[in-house]
Amino acid sequence: MKHYSAHAIDMFTRHVLNDTPGSNWLIENNYRELIAVIDAIRDDKFAFKYLIDGKHFELAAFVNAIWEDASAFKFLIDRKAFDWAATANYINGDDKAEEALLRAGKKHYVMLGNAIQSVVRADGDRAVSPMGVIKNMLNFKKAFEKEPDTSSWQKDPKKHLKK
Repeated sequence: MKHYSAHAIDMFTRHVLNDTPGSNWLIENNYRELIAVIDAIRDDKFAFKYLIDGKHFELAAFVNAIWEDASAFKFLIDRKAFDWAATANYINGDDKAEEALLRAGKKHYVMLGNAIQSVVRADGDRAVSPMGVIKNMLNFKKAFEKEPDTSSWQKDPKKHLKK
């Protein structure tokens, strides 16, 4: 598992909030996998595949844990990716996760969680707008996609590509 400094997480947070210098810093310093995380959260299957193919399994599990996949959360805990697990729980409304991150001196993960929440909410608002509803209705391919089996992260994380 790759370690991310507080500065790298701060730059990731800036990227999530559409800050160009933050995005550029991630690219220039070879943190493309962090860029892929927010795209995967927004349901970009190529970004999720990039995480899996690059063996960034903890980040892929983080993406699924945000969408309340219990097996992905367990995978994070088993791999000792506690910061990512706590951040996912915080995004999902767990106040104790926020307290734990702050006690551990990980305010940068709380800030990241806030940024991701704002993006997810904004995306949700767009999806339920009149124009968003029409776009979703016209996307027949997405309506008939089969949900991937994500029940066994421990056995083979590569099997959990979003399709």
